[in-house]
Amino acid sequence: MAVETIDRGATLRELMEGVRTGVPVAVAIVPFGILFGALAVDNGFSILETMLMSAVVYGGASQMVGIELFGQKLAPWLIVFSIFAVNFRHVLYSAAFGRRVSAWPLLHKALSFFLLTDPQFAETERRREAGKTVSFAWYFGFGAALWLPWVIESGLGAYFGRFVENTEALGLDFLLPIYFLGLVMSFRKRPLWLPVVAASAVASVAAEHFVGSPWHVSLGALAGVVLAAAMPVRAKTGMSDGRAGAGG
Repeated sequence: MAVETIDRGATLRELMEGVRTGVPVAVAIVPFGILFGALAVDNGFSILETMLMSAVVYGGASQMVGIELFGQKLAPWLIVFSIFAVNFRHVLYSAAFGRRVSAWPLLHKALSFFLLTDPQFAETERRREAGKTVSFAWYFGFGAALWLPWVIESGLGAYFGRFVENTEALGLDFLLPIYFLGLVMSFRKRPLWLPVVAASAVASVAAEHFVGSPWHVSLGALAGVVLAAAMPVRAKTGMSDGRAGAGG
């Protein structure tokens, strides 16, 4: 009984730690959630449909791409394919993250992959590199602290967006690339960070010019992955062979 109590207490502490870590990030993405809600209403979505899409799809940038394509009355397969192109980076996230949760139960794995957004992946990697345990309780607490506000913010944006004639005039869409830039900069101490980021940036700009959106997102990410895989990572001084390059 004592052991069970201790385990439950530790799980609860990790859960609350995850929530506390996620709250500042949730505050930072408030403009994106409201912007998505406003754009969704502008493209014919109801408030309920907007919140349902955020709750089920939970894709951030891909949701914005999706509602823009819905408004253009394109073929369903093209919409799905375009959203897949935007979200292709999550395949890369899953490949890196999946090996770290191989021991988790199947239900925990499924839920963790559903919650695997950009900030979720970035914060999980930072926690791991800091030598802290990434438990499901911490991971779920962090993810829930982002998911629930995102759904609520989408509803608020959809409600108040009805009173805004031109959502682009607010300039909130500019916050999205700023936020992603912050995520990228948080990994600047990693080996080969600069050449990988430079390759991704050049490839993304070139793809946007020659191929167009939304393919520049995935092609830029793919270029960075290819370069990172081709370049050897130096072992850190003083590390044993077992820990060398653990942060890569």
